[in-house]
Amino acid sequence: MKPIQELLNRIHWDAEFGKGEFKLWFLNHLDQQLIKLPFKEITFIPGDHYFFHYLDDEGNEHSVPLHRIKAVYKNGELIWHREH
Repeated sequence: MKPIQELLNRIHWDAEFGKGEFKLWFLNHLDQQLIKLPFKEITFIPGDHYFFHYLDDEGNEHSVPLHRIKAVYKNGELIWHREH
């Protein structure tokens, strides 16, 4: 299995591969629920190789460790997953 960092870099930097609709599924540690988030709604801070960030519906920023990503979908098709 390809490390999640490599896949995220490819989505971000490979223009041809990055075409399409990507969604990350990650584990919310507070309620142990999976959250589905479009890739276009996440941000990465340069030099930070351990977290991604997103804003919730109320505008609060959240930092999520990459190890909590459980699956990545491209155009509705599973392309990567981590065993639970």
